[in-house]
Amino acid sequence: MTDLLTSIQAALGLPHTPIPFTSSGALPSAFAVTDLACASIAVAGQAVSELLQQHTGRLPSLEVDRRLASFWFATSIRPVGWSVPPLWDPVAGDYATKDGWIRLHTNAPHHRAAAESVLGTCADRAAMASKVAQWAKSDLEQAVVEAGGCAAEMRSWAQWQAHPQGQAVNAEPLIRMTVNRSQNEKPWQGSVAQPLAGIKVLDLTRVLAGPVASRFLAGLGADVLRIDPPTWNEPGVVPEVTLGKRCARLDLHDKADRIVFESLLKNVDILLHGYRANALERLGYGVAERQKLAPRLVDVCLNAYGWSGPWQNRRGFDSLVQMSSGIAEAGMQRKHTDKPTPLPLQALDHATGYLMAASAIRLLGRGGSARLSLARTAKLLIEKGAGTDEPLRAEDDNDQGMLVEQTPWGPAHRLHVPLKITGTPLQWILPASELGSHRAQW
Repeated sequence: MTDLLTSIQAALGLPHTPIPFTSSGALPSAFAVTDLACASIAVAGQAVSELLQQHTGRLPSLEVDRRLASFWFATSIRPVGWSVPPLWDPVAGDYATKDGWIRLHTNAPHHRAAAESVLGTCADRAAMASKVAQWAKSDLEQAVVEAGGCAAEMRSWAQWQAHPQGQAVNAEPLIRMTVNRSQNEKPWQGSVAQPLAGIKVLDLTRVLAGPVASRFLAGLGADVLRIDPPTWNEPGVVPEVTLGKRCARLDLHDKADRIVFESLLKNVDILLHGYRANALERLGYGVAERQKLAPRLVDVCLNAYGWSGPWQNRRGFDSLVQMSSGIAEAGMQRKHTDKPTPLPLQALDHATGYLMAASAIRLLGRGGSARLSLARTAKLLIEKGAGTDEPLRAEDDNDQGMLVEQTPWGPAHRLHVPLKITGTPLQWILPASELGSHRAQW
């Protein structure tokens, strides 16, 4: 735990202050997933405490509950009388090839179509498995990626370290943060109870890491507006990650929508985006354009495989990075099984999300940028976080909040928040909502 915590504190320029962790136990894994959950949530809280000290002169204390941190890294919502849709597409998952294993990520319809353009139409997993078995893993990974899809062959950590992309990621910092010191600091409008009141956050991220970041910021009083393309949906995670946000849709290929987007950007304090490294540039919203529209912008960006090397523009997700970087192979060795054994949840996404939030808070008022990647977070976990077999007590009714959240899908409870900051309760005014349910305006 200490190595993970101090490494993240150093990356964010935070004091190496010990942080209390309550309760006990850990998620079963080859790597210290619970420690990663605690450390990443803790530093996000520490960034809040430092912000409050800067503006009030008092440094609030904080603590993190290990059990609740573990549960929040899976899902925080507990539906009452309804169910969250499945997280995975029916044919997404791991498949045996002629010479090893590969993972296909097919949750988005266009990603499934890309895989099927290579393999042929597959009605179910059995059909997919028979087609994948005819391929060598490297050839299939390359073919799916070239078709615009998402795939990752299983590599060991040693193989990843020898791979050009693994070498590139290893040379990158955990967080590449640049402070724009030339700008005047924006006056703080917050309070101890809501430190981020008056802060506008434009969230262009998908699925988990970025939405986890903006959910955390919303819980501290920020005004979060999420923007999605016209047809995008992710029903398996929307009830989890839209808590506290308003969600709208814009088509950045449409002239009228671009005008709306630019007006939003001119008034934003924090921009979160998880597009591939060159995507905003191709839309005409590269770094220079963003800074011109919003000179004091806090610009926090995420990608899957890092910001240098041959894969910097490759599509990727947590489960694929676990396959590429050696995590799934290490789990297989630890469990003595004959198939990939990933982390018990999408820990790279969640941890990177809290690091994004912490980075944004550290840059508030001055402007600047931060770059993070799932692959670099994977390196941190692999090198600093060996797993344990300490049992984690199962969830019970006392872990759930007493308030009922009225969502569009039905009532729900949220788990109690794992982070406690003295005088600053994380609380969300808005319930989770459907994508596109609000107008694109502040």
